[in-house]
Amino acid sequence: MKKNTQTALISGLLRVLSALPYGWVARLGEGLGSLLYLIPGRRRHILHTNLRLCFPEQSERQRRRLARATFQHVIRSYLERGVQWYGSARAITDLTELDSAIDLQDRYDQPTIFLGFHFAAIEAACMYYSIRHPVASIYTPMSDQATDAISKARRSRFGTMMIPRHGSARDILGVLKSGTPIMLAADMDFGLRDSVFVPFFGVQACTLTAVSRLARLSGARVVPFVSEVLPGYRGYRLRIYPALPAFPSGDVRADAMAMNQFLEARIREAPDQYYWVHRRFKRRPPGEAPVY
Repeated sequence: MKKNTQTALISGLLRVLSALPYGWVARLGEGLGSLLYLIPGRRRHILHTNLRLCFPEQSERQRRRLARATFQHVIRSYLERGVQWYGSARAITDLTELDSAIDLQDRYDQPTIFLGFHFAAIEAACMYYSIRHPVASIYTPMSDQATDAISKARRSRFGTMMIPRHGSARDILGVLKSGTPIMLAADMDFGLRDSVFVPFFGVQACTLTAVSRLARLSGARVVPFVSEVLPGYRGYRLRIYPALPAFPSGDVRADAMAMNQFLEARIREAPDQYYWVHRRFKRRPPGEAPVY
């Protein structure tokens, strides 16, 4: 099947899913996730490897139970993208609760970087915020141009300014200083450039230093947020925390460690909702063997 045809079919399926009751789609995603977890594959291998590295204190049985629940959330999140990408603004806001420790109207008092993480509901949280407030988002372009175009169009449909990850630093700083907050995620291995190796669950992880550099250059506060899937198929919660204290510190390694420590604490609150299926430990420090 040609990629353009495949992309069109996926887009059509998401449109259909957006018209179905949320609870149905969520249950369908969980069921499909349970079935797909039974099939050995690359993503399941990555998932098991990550859990073994990060939760060595757990038994094999506990980690498999966590892996299955994670797979359910991951597949469910793909199906729920229907309402997130094609549903109405009201449908998204009705499904999302907001719990913010900061006043979201004071964005012009100080530039703001919203630091997100790859939990299952991150897409919903970002879409909800973009409905309520002006925002820009730094994103990683997809390799397939047709899929990337659809993704960019749907994510920006409520006015979000989409900025490619390797875009101009001057443009990013201009957006921050204009009073428009920027959302970005820094919990993936994006390569050795502008990164340092610091612990993540006790394992050295290639971690971006771009957040602290941007904060230093722009004078921005760094405000972490976490997206939660609520129990009982009630939707999502966007939880916005106070700005990270003394950030940036002037030490990019210390800042990277602070980000990872904050994320670790949030993951322990809902470990099955984190995207353990990505290769967080793809690159290793000199002398260390590959883990995948």
